[in-house]
Amino acid sequence: MKRKPIARRVATVLCFAFCAVLPAADSPRATRADVDRWMKELSNWGRWGKDDQKGTFNLITPAVRQHAAALVRAGISVSLARTDSTEAAPDNKPAFGHVMLVTAANPSAQFAMDRYIEEYHGSGITHLDALCHMIGAAALFNGFPRDSVTQAGAAKLDVLNMKGGIFARGVLMDIPRLKGVEFLEPGQPIYPEDLDAWVGKAGIKIEPGDVVLIRTGRWARRAKAGPWDIGAKAAGLHASCARWLHAREPAVLGSDFAADVMPSGVDGVAMPIHQLALVAMGMPIIDNCDLEALSETAARLRRWEFLIVAAPEPVPGGTGSPINPVAIF
Repeated sequence: MKRKPIARRVATVLCFAFCAVLPAADSPRATRADVDRWMKELSNWGRWGKDDQKGTFNLITPAVRQHAAALVRAGISVSLARTDSTEAAPDNKPAFGHVMLVTAANPSAQFAMDRYIEEYHGSGITHLDALCHMIGAAALFNGFPRDSVTQAGAAKLDVLNMKGGIFARGVLMDIPRLKGVEFLEPGQPIYPEDLDAWVGKAGIKIEPGDVVLIRTGRWARRAKAGPWDIGAKAAGLHASCARWLHAREPAVLGSDFAADVMPSGVDGVAMPIHQLALVAMGMPIIDNCDLEALSETAARLRRWEFLIVAAPEPVPGGTGSPINPVAIF
């Protein structure tokens, strides 16, 4: 007589555990036609004028900066940059290069000198994507022509347009914490309903000018299971999340890899979030953040919002820049 209730409880637990790893039956799907339509529906082309080269960076207004500054109460700072590594690994392509030019081995040396070699658009170095980074099928953001990006650099939408830096409210969207796991598995998509669930759980609201940071737990998984070919399979945002972002108007999107789930699930479109953010919305992206310490600090303080500051190397014609974003509570 006692076995039946136990069996039912075990079956229920197994059902919940199994169902938790499956997408909801009504989880949004997306096709190339959807992405093409969203390129028009979510477009910010012309919103800040036909010559605008800042896109959603325009949303970081003096009022936004003042509000963000007021969030500093504990004086705790956390770097969101992954420590640059010279390790050759499947998820560190290309690796950071560090060459010593002058050392103490030279008896006449007064100063140590070195050279950094950074091909930062990849899977290892924390960096900011300028709006010229993704060229788009027809044009860059705001209709600037594809051929404005040449061997000499990007004549339009280069990283110099963000020289003033990021100084805004940062919001951590901690999806593994939402789901009660250490990390998301490679290839696991994040849907708009997940973002809504986190906002409800954390008691926050995304506001225009925010920097939204998506944690998948990439680095926690790496620490436990080792490196993998993250460019082929990674947790991240499903294409349908672009509409969610557009409606809430953050200034910058960041994540612990490249924002997009990989594979994207959209035939013919490899990175729809990158495409819709950079080309349609004019929203810069920060890739390869290390959000583990931020997650722990935010959970300890029970605060998911903070001041975030960062600035790129002001390189004329540059398609982005390595950066060290810092969250300050």
